Amino acid sequence: MRFWIVALAAGVGVAATASLGRWQLARAAQKEALQTAIEQRAQLPPLGAAALDGVDGGAALARVLHRRVALQGRWLSRYTLYLDNRQMHGRPGFFVVTPLQLAHSPTVVLVQRGWVPRNFQDRTALPAVDSPQEEVLVEGRIAPPPSRLYEFSGDPEAQGSSRIRQNLDLAAFRAETDLPLADVSVLQTGASGDGLQRDWPAVNSGVEKHYGYAFQWFGLSGLIAILYVWFQLVRRFRRSRPAA
Repeated sequence: MRFWIVALAAGVGVAATASLGRWQLARAAQKEALQTAIEQRAQLPPLGAAALDGVDGGAALARVLHRRVALQGRWLSRYTLYLDNRQMHGRPGFFVVTPLQLAHSPTVVLVQRGWVPRNFQDRTALPAVDSPQEEVLVEGRIAPPPSRLYEFSGDPEAQGSSRIRQNLDLAAFRAETDLPLADVSVLQTGASGDGLQRDWPAVNSGVEKHYGYAFQWFGLSGLIAILYVWFQLVRRFRRSRPAA
C-alpha cells in the first residue's frame, strides 16, 4: 500500500512540475512575440501629435505603445516635477518630467525628459534644466508612466506638495494642474544638450526570466522522477536480490 501511495505522489509531483514548466515556456513564447512586436514598432515612422488624440488607455494605448513620436510644442516648465530615487548607470538622482503643450492642439502630453543627479548637500536644491520658451521638437517613444517606487504616506514630497516627488500618478497630476493631459507618456530620446542624460534601458519583455523558471520546473520534475526510481525501484531491487 505504501508503495502505491509513494508512486502516486511522485507521479503527481512530476506531472505538476512538468505542467508548470510547459506553462512557463508558453509565457516565454508570448513574451517573444511581444518583443518582436516592440522591435517592429520601433522601425515604423514616427507618429505625430494627431496620433495621440483619442488615446484613452486600454486597447488604444496598446496599439501605439513603444511607437516613436516626433512632437512640436512648448514646455510648460512651471509644472516640471523631479521624481526622486531614480537611477541611471547606478547613480541616484531624479527623473525630470515636464508637460508639453502640443502645437496646434489643446492636448498636453507628459514627457519623461531624462535623468539628473541630486545635490546631496542640499536635498531641496533643484538642478537646472534647460527648458526653452520657444517651440521645440521632441523626439521619443510612447511609454508607460514612470514606474512607482515605495513611498511613505506621511512624506510631504510623496503627497504632491513639492516639485520633488517619489511617484507620479497621471490622473492625480491632471486633476492637480487642470491640464488636458493625454493618457500617454513620452520617453524623450535624442541629443542631450539640455543637461539631461537619456541612456534609457532598452525595452525588454523579460523572456529570459520565463526560460529560467521553465528550466527550474523541468529540473525539479526530473529530480522527483530520479529520486523515485532510485529509492523505490533500484534500492528495493538491490535489497531483494539474494546474497552471493
